[in-house]
Amino acid sequence: MTVNPAPLIKLANGVEMPQTGLGTWPLDDVGAAKAVASALQVGYRLIDTAENYANEVGVGEGIRASGIARDSIFVTSKFNRQWHSVNGVREACEASLKRMGLDYLDLLLVHWPNPDQNRYVEAFEGLVRLLEAGKVRAIGTSNFKPEHLQRLFDAGFVPHVNQIQLDPWHARDDIVAIHAERGIVTETWSPIGRGGDLLAEEAIVSIARRYGRTPAQIVLRWHTQRGFVPVPKSADPERQAQNLDIFDFRLSDEEMTAVSALKRDESDMLDADVFGH
Repeated sequence: MTVNPAPLIKLANGVEMPQTGLGTWPLDDVGAAKAVASALQVGYRLIDTAENYANEVGVGEGIRASGIARDSIFVTSKFNRQWHSVNGVREACEASLKRMGLDYLDLLLVHWPNPDQNRYVEAFEGLVRLLEAGKVRAIGTSNFKPEHLQRLFDAGFVPHVNQIQLDPWHARDDIVAIHAERGIVTETWSPIGRGGDLLAEEAIVSIARRYGRTPAQIVLRWHTQRGFVPVPKSADPERQAQNLDIFDFRLSDEEMTAVSALKRDESDMLDADVFGH
């Protein structure tokens, strides 16, 4: 099954990013190569990986095996805390490019702020230099909370993207508002829930039944109608196609409100002040 690629969303610097992508954690190189190749053949054009996933080699293999032109694919990676310095970020980028066999990245992110180390502002300065050198097309952060972003703003930096854990149970309204104010695109990981029974919620199941869709498709459509860029992960080609096939219907305002009303507290989320690599 082949699906039309996702529509494009424009970043603050004018670069266009597909509005749905494939997440590749926790696939190994072999699994990533297969999943990336099938996803690109299905219609995906955004692939999300990271140094810490230890599958960048496989991601590169999957890109080459897909037969899809490199300039049609938006490739994202992220680097670990050991590279949180201006020169360290350059080294991290070069290592990622070598592992994937690529000449440039479309988006490079600080994977976690690691505030105990207190060097993420330096890391972002390194990203700015890579952007100026043309090694990356866009730059951003991952798992940054409002206080981490504020440190960047105070230093004169604004990420193009902040990739955060977000789903209808954890809507993150405070940080989404900051993103909207600053022109930062909200990219969402674990968009259909990280464990738990989000997809069994009656509000979601009933909407899915109404449209003849899967509950996951309803949740992913909720993300995209809010302007987010979800990166669901699946190695199954049929599920990959389903997760991408969400742009030919639209949830009503009432349905969007019903999904948003599922919000819970955030006590079960990973806390970027104490977790990170």
